[in-house]
Amino acid sequence: MMLDLNALRAAPVQTEPFPYCIVPHFVTPEALAGIESDYPALALPGSFPLPTLKYGAQFAALMRELEAAPFAEIVGQKLGIALGGHPTMTTVRGYCRSTDGQIHTDSKTKLVTVLLYMNGKWEKPGGRLRLLRSNTSLADSFAEVPPEQGTLLIFKNQPNAWHGHESFEGPRRVIQLNWVTDMGVVRREQLRHRVSAFFKTLRKTG
Repeated sequence: MMLDLNALRAAPVQTEPFPYCIVPHFVTPEALAGIESDYPALALPGSFPLPTLKYGAQFAALMRELEAAPFAEIVGQKLGIALGGHPTMTTVRGYCRSTDGQIHTDSKTKLVTVLLYMNGKWEKPGGRLRLLRSNTSLADSFAEVPPEQGTLLIFKNQPNAWHGHESFEGPRRVIQLNWVTDMGVVRREQLRHRVSAFFKTLRKTG
């Protein structure tokens, strides 16, 4: 097992102002090196749908565990939402732009957001995700999540689930998994991300 499901089971859930849970060291120590080596090579900013990427066996094994039923069952229990029957959509990031991280909530079609960070020890001031009480200021935060290797954040998507981070530009690896309302969402989002990635590639090579 690459994921410490017992650590997730034991982690406390905060319910205000929206349900969330943070689990440091969610990836087992012996799995980190292989995942790091097999992580998709992403030099461009933005989110890339998992089916469009090339990666090695250890990263593939991690994705299987993230998308498996045991993980979904624990997440659903902790956040108080039935996830059975809802499809998942997974995207991967490898590079952050200075303009990324602006305050936002996720789309209404996303039921739960999972973020798994795969960076080393994060000592930079920017790029640390903040959970916010409002959409007015990054200073109005109640929790901060450094994107350090193996750190997990899960939260229930609600109209007040504001989040964002201070500006950062450079490598910043994060896997995002969402349970969504239906397969139509998956198809639309994957198409949107594919088109976005295509034009980013054109700009880089043009």
